[in-house]
Amino acid sequence: MPANKFRKRAAYLCALAMAFATVDLGIAGKTLAQEVIDRIAARVENDIILLSDVRQLGRYQFLVDGKSEIEPQLLDRLIDQWVVQNEADASQFPKPSDAEIEQSLTALKKSFSSPEQYEARKKQSGLNDLQVRDKVATQLYLTNYLDSRFRPTVQVDAKAIEDFYNSAVLPRAKARGQAPPTLEASREIIQEALIQESIDAQADQWLKESRARIHVQRLLNEGTK
Repeated sequence: MPANKFRKRAAYLCALAMAFATVDLGIAGKTLAQEVIDRIAARVENDIILLSDVRQLGRYQFLVDGKSEIEPQLLDRLIDQWVVQNEADASQFPKPSDAEIEQSLTALKKSFSSPEQYEARKKQSGLNDLQVRDKVATQLYLTNYLDSRFRPTVQVDAKAIEDFYNSAVLPRAKARGQAPPTLEASREIIQEALIQESIDAQADQWLKESRARIHVQRLLNEGTK
């Protein structure tokens, strides 16, 4: 998967990697962790989301994309992943294997220009190897669940693939002064891109409907700095 495509996909999905993240007092210094560990950002049904969870999600977003959303947006991501986590757990959806986790970790590292760049960004984020692996594993679990839920309903016909080829692939190649790949050579990649686009759209709609059915009390702005 090209680096820019992985980054775009990861940026959208990285919120799903942080559901009920365990606070590690070592990642940001003991004083900061003690300051935020018991501060509640939101109550979702009978569960809570801590401010430390919100800030840790920001660190993971920074690792993946070099930037993070503001805290209210991060909290929205965590509420969404609460919905997905509960649905996945209730259905007894299988956890990813070690091999799958390692494959995702490798893809994340390869999205950087060099191993050194990855290590530098990881150091800036404040996450260690174990924490990154945990977030990647959670992301994989939740995105796999969404894929299994919505992929079976997706249908991509030949015309949609041809339209995408003509409207996106050809103009992009022309703009870069490159010879475009043939339609047949591009068919499988285009089909998967359109499938992922449909999965994202269905997941967005499902999450919107699900949020309307759950009780959420947002406390992020009460006593935060």
